Amino acid sequence: MNNFDKLKQIEIEDYIWKIYLIIIVLSYYSNSLEKDYIINNNINSKKKYREIMIIIFTILVIVYFYFLYDSIDGINNLKDTDNKKKKDLTYLSSLASLLIFISGLILLYIAIVDENLDVELAFN
Repeated sequence: MNNFDKLKQIEIEDYIWKIYLIIIVLSYYSNSLEKDYIINNNINSKKKYREIMIIIFTILVIVYFYFLYDSIDGINNLKDTDNKKKKDLTYLSSLASLLIFISGLILLYIAIVDENLDVELAFN
């Protein structure tokens, strides 16, 4: 990967950090809606909370997919001359990206299916 490609990748990652900041704000707001539902049994807050959680996890799945795609690209760019450590770490990074993507899909599924808010959802 040349310097231009690295700078382009950093630019994309900067954009993703901005997306994470939006997700943090949405998560904070959704927590306040969840509290309102629990304390006041406000059905409207429950509905909004679920909708926001679905939006959050949809966005996260897209971000996680980008990192998975980038990891696969890293594997495809490995050369026979790369050392064993670089190859091992690239494969491990790709495995981690795959697992995070799968966890995002599972959490999105839970957010969509759990109408009663019985399962606590958290992203890391």
